[in-house]
Amino acid sequence: MIANMGHDVHVATRKPYVAKKHDRWKDVSLVHIYAPRKKSFEAITHTFLAVIKAKKLDFDIIHIHAVGPGVMVPFAKILGLKVVFTTHGPDYDRQKWGKIAKTVLQFGEYFGSKFADNVIVISTVIQNIIKIRCNTKSHIIFNGVPLPKLSKQTDFLTKIGVKSGNYIIAVSRFVPEKGLDLLIKSYQSIETKCKLVIAGDADHETAYSKKLKKMIDKDENIIRTGYILGEPLGQLFSHAKLFVMPSYHEGLPISLLEAMSYGLSVLVSDIPANLEVDLPKNRFFKCGDMNDLKDKMEHHLAGTISKNEKMNFRLQIEEKYNWEKIAKQIVNIYENTLEK
Repeated sequence: MIANMGHDVHVATRKPYVAKKHDRWKDVSLVHIYAPRKKSFEAITHTFLAVIKAKKLDFDIIHIHAVGPGVMVPFAKILGLKVVFTTHGPDYDRQKWGKIAKTVLQFGEYFGSKFADNVIVISTVIQNIIKIRCNTKSHIIFNGVPLPKLSKQTDFLTKIGVKSGNYIIAVSRFVPEKGLDLLIKSYQSIETKCKLVIAGDADHETAYSKKLKKMIDKDENIIRTGYILGEPLGQLFSHAKLFVMPSYHEGLPISLLEAMSYGLSVLVSDIPANLEVDLPKNRFFKCGDMNDLKDKMEHHLAGTISKNEKMNFRLQIEEKYNWEKIAKQIVNIYENTLEK
């Protein structure tokens, strides 16, 4: 969107995750930067090299995302760069990190918030965290999702062995804070003809992700698709009976917004980030409570989402999480940054 508005946009990619080394994607230039495939060093190493590259290419502004890369904000300022920093939430609360990593992430949140020319947050929950922990003012700019056209195709559903309207979907990375093990146990405790489809995988294989895959593969009614995009993911969202997000931690949940954009029936944990999304009370279950999740799943599987609720979901996406509006808000922050 920002590139479409006439601005020159460059994105620093992480080489191990770029299958095709193209130099452009639509109107965006891609700058391929080395990153080690090691959980603890990947983000910080990549950001360090990206900052050096930004200085060499003499960019007007560098926009650093997330508290891990935020450690490099002071370095970017020392090099004379104008910096916008976006925090997507307190990543140090995630269960996958050890004490040292959590400390580094906390420093990243503080350095990014204190030294950047402007700070963006994606929710009021995160804004309050930044205000209390870093004594820093910030601008709220939500994440966005496009309003999709529902897919009428079902070839991917046939491929994985499910039927339209007869499966539950979860879209998630295989990490502890996403609560997929809780979802699996709750699903296995209910009587339903609906299958459970889990779209996602682990960025870095761990003991937890291996255990999770074994849990899934032992049950013929649970299907894991791996990472999917485009038409296959669109089909899953378009034809699902229910979307479930059992997370213990989120910033602003993109997959929930995507499910709402498709007018899907949704059920999510009552963590602060999810509560910030305007949903009816019966769309929440008590975080970590397997019995409450089980009861709420049974309730929503027994009924259907109303046309009015579908419409309200899509209207909320169009009005609050609209990419065109978000792009304009970000450009305003960039212009303000250049004036400083």
